[in-house]
Amino acid sequence: MRDLFRSLLFLAAVFLSPGSTHAQEWPESEINRKIDSLLSIMTLEEKAGQMLNLGMPALLEGAFYIPRDTLIFDEEKLDRLLISYGAGSVQNLGSYPLTPEEWRYYVGRIQKHVMDRSRLKIPILYGIDAVHGANYTAGSVLFPQQINLAATFDTGRVRQAAALTAYDVRASQTAWNYAPMLDVARNPLWGRIYETFGEDSYLVGEMGAALIGGMQGTGFYHPEKVIACGKHFLAYGEPHNGKDRAPVFITEQMLREIHLPPFRKAIENGLLSIMVSGASVNGVPSHADQWLLTDILKEELGFKGVIISDWGEIDNLINVHQVAANEREAVKLSVLAGIDMCMEPYDESFAVHLVDLVRTGEVPESRVDDAVRRILHLKFRAGLFDDPFFSDCEYPEFSSEAAAALSLDIATESLTLLKNEGDLLPLSDVQVLVTGVAAHSLNYLNGGWSRTWSGQDTSYNDQGVPTIYEALQLQLGKDRVSYVPGTDYLTEIDIQKAVVQAQKADVIIACIGEMPATEKPSDIENLDLPEVQVRLVEELAKTGKPLILVMVQGRPRIIREIEPLAGAILMAYLPGNEGGRAIANVLLGKSNPSGSLPYTYPRYSGSIWTYDHLLSDERDVYFGLNGFTPQYEFGFGLSYTEFNYSNLAVGSDTLVGDDELRLTVELSNTGRRAGREAVLLFVSDELASVSPPVKKLKRFTKVELQPGEKREISFVISAEDLKFTGRDGLPVIEDGYFTIRIGDQQTRFYYRTDLE
Repeated sequence: MRDLFRSLLFLAAVFLSPGSTHAQEWPESEINRKIDSLLSIMTLEEKAGQMLNLGMPALLEGAFYIPRDTLIFDEEKLDRLLISYGAGSVQNLGSYPLTPEEWRYYVGRIQKHVMDRSRLKIPILYGIDAVHGANYTAGSVLFPQQINLAATFDTGRVRQAAALTAYDVRASQTAWNYAPMLDVARNPLWGRIYETFGEDSYLVGEMGAALIGGMQGTGFYHPEKVIACGKHFLAYGEPHNGKDRAPVFITEQMLREIHLPPFRKAIENGLLSIMVSGASVNGVPSHADQWLLTDILKEELGFKGVIISDWGEIDNLINVHQVAANEREAVKLSVLAGIDMCMEPYDESFAVHLVDLVRTGEVPESRVDDAVRRILHLKFRAGLFDDPFFSDCEYPEFSSEAAAALSLDIATESLTLLKNEGDLLPLSDVQVLVTGVAAHSLNYLNGGWSRTWSGQDTSYNDQGVPTIYEALQLQLGKDRVSYVPGTDYLTEIDIQKAVVQAQKADVIIACIGEMPATEKPSDIENLDLPEVQVRLVEELAKTGKPLILVMVQGRPRIIREIEPLAGAILMAYLPGNEGGRAIANVLLGKSNPSGSLPYTYPRYSGSIWTYDHLLSDERDVYFGLNGFTPQYEFGFGLSYTEFNYSNLAVGSDTLVGDDELRLTVELSNTGRRAGREAVLLFVSDELASVSPPVKKLKRFTKVELQPGEKREISFVISAEDLKFTGRDGLPVIEDGYFTIRIGDQQTRFYYRTDLE
């Protein structure tokens, strides 16, 4: 009876107290007061339950991994997991993408079960991986993958895409999105590069902040926004062997210099949740690393949000990482390290072990209280305590024409022209053969996380969306475009038929590609293109017909041997559902390509570079400094017009202390058509106590110019942009000369710490 009375008092405090207003207007002090009231009446079991994150299939009839044509809730599982063990959040999907109406039913059904039957009626927080649009909602607009967003070098586009994604996710009854990917992709073998913003720390940070702003917003709560979740903390993008979830071996200096800044930037921009990497750093699994999760993330960076584990990764501390003897010990290690929520998709075991650990004194209840406080705060910020069913919200613009148009714009802007010998592109009224594994496939355009986890299932492809082949037919006419598959990903289908058909064409468009995959299935043994796809290109080249390569792939694949055979090369990355139209528009000159590579494109599988390498990396076998020979450099990208840089100038030849330095450069469009150019500013430290990278990106902007137009572009940098991580692991700036590079222009200035 006492517990019931205290529960009623809490509910009155939250929903009926004088002055209580809608979540949009609640001050932080009011939220904290409500959380204090709730914590004071929660049992240990209820607290542990809030820290449990279940997979939706755990609540359905049948075994967890059994595919289902219809999702049916198991009443016993609902009662046991949501009521008896009080799981506080649920994530993921069943075996197929749901419509918005279905999402509203299924998530609403879970929420209703909790609100009707639980003691404290704390709403469920539902999470999903909507990484390029609401990709698990049938009929939603699929945007290009993150690597395409990075190739635009346009933060405005990123913010817009994130806002429309958030809208469609909210329309799907979901308030929490496991995005953005803030990993810095430093190894091109790693299959998840396409989910990132590329290899540069600054670019990842700026793009990540823009995505968070568009997805989560800056206010307290908005019915068209969702909670963002940055992933994966930390250094997940630098596996030493290139495999997913492989160990990371890295100096603290590089950890802080490369991988930490995007998360710091995200936290400064209001990021409310972070997912932990499934890898280990220098032998310590991240899910059990108190130094990473508590000392750095929570204390040094001041992160006040929720730290959630990745899928089943606490269990992996046992048999994969071998640092815990059993699940109980794994729970202890992870919670003490700083994990606030466990993505234990299958059952209640995490919560059971945690209760026991607290009762035996092995985990202080204060650690549990801290975690639950963060989780409840997240739920308040999501607006769930106001309206857990989104009952007052309507989403008439779900999958809108505006969203589809933006997806097309971003796909087009991301396409990166790497070669255009003799101005082969754009094409005019020509007879075209389209061939290759990616030529007639939506799945290859979208990649992983597209309706299904792997993105390979063709059953759920959107109807009426053209492939590359179909988009070219729509523009040139069916009589001018022929198609022969040539190959699938690894095996020949009809290469000789493609060669015969090529004889009848004016131009060959070979769409080579990488099979959709993510996480461990994306692991490959080397960066070479499959031999059969190389052979297709070689045989087509023998016809003597002009050959265009369109590369639809999640990461750079080696093209050293076939690059000379192509007159033009277009890097498409994974441009999404509108990728076919975007590629056709660029090939036919209706759009001017303006993408720039967000990573260094290697020439050899065994010669892996990032643009911000050390000068000593460049020494060849004869100890010269000409060893940096990638296929294409970071930031490279051609256009159908010409841009010229001139008159790079600094406001002063000396920067002192905390002052700022203004830089200007003139950009001219000297070609015959309008175009957009990514203007990149690089800084090089000429002398430092720790070997400096040859250059570092510090500013960028995207500029559109009409033919003959000239514009002055200005940037401002400060001492913060010149700092590096010293030998003691602390940020430092040293007096000396710095070189500025923009385009083919460069200048230098001197930095002095103090006034003389």
